[in-house]
Amino acid sequence: MSFEHPNSKGQDIRDVERAIMSRPAEHDSPNLDLDRMGMMLDLLGHPEHSFRVIHVTGTNGKGSTARMAEALVRAYGLRTGLYTSPHLERINERIAIDGQELSDEDFVDLYQQIEDFIAMVDDRFAKQGRAPMSFFEVLTAMAVWAFADAPVDVAIVEVGMGGRWDATNVLDGDAAIIGPVDMDHMQWLGDTVEQIAGEKAGIIKPKSTVIVGAQPHEEAVMPIIEQAVRQQGAPTLLRDGNELEVVSRMPAVGGQVATLRTPQGLYKDVPIDKFGEHQAHNALAALAAAETVIPVNGALDQDLVAEALSQVRIPGRIEQVRTSPTIIIDGGHNLNAAQSLRAAIEENYDFKQLVGVISMMADKQVEDYLGLLEPVLDSVVVTENSWKGRVMPAEDLERVAVRVFGPDRVVRRDRMPDAIQTAVDMVDSEDQTGVGYGRGVLICGSFVTAGDARTLLAERPNPDLAKPKAERA
Repeated sequence: MSFEHPNSKGQDIRDVERAIMSRPAEHDSPNLDLDRMGMMLDLLGHPEHSFRVIHVTGTNGKGSTARMAEALVRAYGLRTGLYTSPHLERINERIAIDGQELSDEDFVDLYQQIEDFIAMVDDRFAKQGRAPMSFFEVLTAMAVWAFADAPVDVAIVEVGMGGRWDATNVLDGDAAIIGPVDMDHMQWLGDTVEQIAGEKAGIIKPKSTVIVGAQPHEEAVMPIIEQAVRQQGAPTLLRDGNELEVVSRMPAVGGQVATLRTPQGLYKDVPIDKFGEHQAHNALAALAAAETVIPVNGALDQDLVAEALSQVRIPGRIEQVRTSPTIIIDGGHNLNAAQSLRAAIEENYDFKQLVGVISMMADKQVEDYLGLLEPVLDSVVVTENSWKGRVMPAEDLERVAVRVFGPDRVVRRDRMPDAIQTAVDMVDSEDQTGVGYGRGVLICGSFVTAGDARTLLAERPNPDLAKPKAERA
C-alpha cells in the first residue's frame, strides 16, 4: 500500500466506514448501469488492466469459491487480491492482499487516495441529474486500486449481486465462475430462475474460461448460460458434471476428503477444510479457475492443491465457533443455502438436541427457509439482528415460525444476546453429563446475523489475567 498521501485529515476507520456506507445501495440506484464505474476507472488510468481476474457469481457459494481460488493461486507463489462481500464484522474484510485483510490504517489511506476521484464522478453525474456512486461502487473502486497498487498478479473478485450490472462487471474475467443459480434477490434480478441466470451470465466475456457449477435448475439455466458463451465467443466452457467432476467424497474430521477431476488431470483425496457436499463442488470450480490463471501446463501440483484447500477459512459459512455446547454460525439466507446447511448438519453431526437462533431479512422466503430446517431443529429462538432497516421484526418472525414449528417449539427474544443465551440455556438444561456432547446451537438466517453472532461470541482475553496476582481487581 502506498503512503504517499498520509492520513492528513485525522480520519479513523469508523469515519471512513460511515462515509462509505452512508452512500446509496447499488440496487437502489435509479441508474442501474456501469457508467460511474467506467468513469472512475478512466480517471484512475484503468488499473484493472494490470492483473488477471477470476470473477465469481452465483446465488450461493460465491465467497467460499473465491476464497478457495485465492488460496490455490497464492499457493503457487503468485500475489493475490481478494474482494468479497458482505463483511461480517469489519469493513476491512472485503479487501485482502496475499490473504491478509487491509489494516485500519491501510484502508483509511486507500480511501483518501481515491476520495477526490469519487467526488469528481459524483459531481459529473449530479450535473446530469443522476445518482452518485453507491457504497458498493466505492468499495469496488478501492479494491481495484489496491490490487493495482500492491501490485497483485491475480485478483479474485466476488460479484455483489447478480452480474450484468454489478459494479465488479467492469472487470474482464480470465475465468468466469457461475455457481448454483436459484431464487434470491428477486425484486432486483427477476422472479424466475431464467431471468436470474441471464443476469449472472452477464459476467461472461469474450476471453473468459467459463466455469459453471452444479445447477439445481439445470434444464432452465444451462441454455441461457450456453447462449451467453456463444454470444460472447468465450473460448472454453467447463461444466460441473461434464468436463468437471467430483469423483468421490467422504466426510473427515473438520471437513471432507474429495477426489476432483478437471480436463487437466485427476486430483485424488484432496482435503477440504469445510463441511458439506456443496463445498466439494465449490472447490472443484475454484480448482478449474486456478488452472486457468496459474502459468502451468497440465495439472497443478497435487501437494500444493491439498495444502491450499486444507487451510481455507470461510467465516460465517457453517462455521463452528464453540464446543460444549457446539455452536455453529451460518450466514446463508435463501432456500439453496438452507438445503446445503441441513445436508451438512445431517452428514457431519449427530445431535441429540439442536436449537436454532434465527433472524432473517423481511424480503426473504422466510417460511420456506424455516421449513427446510425444521426437521433438524428441536426448537427455535427467533430474534432480530442489527440491520434495523431490513430485518424482520421478531414478533413477525415468531408468527411465521409458529406456523412451521408449532407454538411449543418457538421462543422469542427481541435482542440477539438474550436469544443466544436462551438457546444455550435450553441445551444446557437437557445436558445430564455437563459436557455438551451431542447438543448444539445453530445461529443462522442472514450474514448480518452471522456477523453479529461472531462479534458476540468472539473470545476476548481478560486483561486482569496478565497482571500479577496482587494487582488483579
